[in-house]
Amino acid sequence: MSSTSDKAKGLANEAVGNIKQGVGKATDNDKLRAEGVIQEKKGEVQKAVGDTKDAVKKATK
Repeated sequence: MSSTSDKAKGLANEAVGNIKQGVGKATDNDKLRAEGVIQEKKGEVQKAVGDTKDAVKKATK
């Protein structure tokens, strides 16, 4: 997977996670809010993987 796709998937997961958290908070659904937090964190990790791949590419040039 390329660094760009890692970053894009990471952003998408963060966005969906934030939406889930908002809906969970609005509907008083703790399970949905927790799923949102987990998905947001997953997105942050995916973005970090993409950033790391970019850094490795730059360092090896």
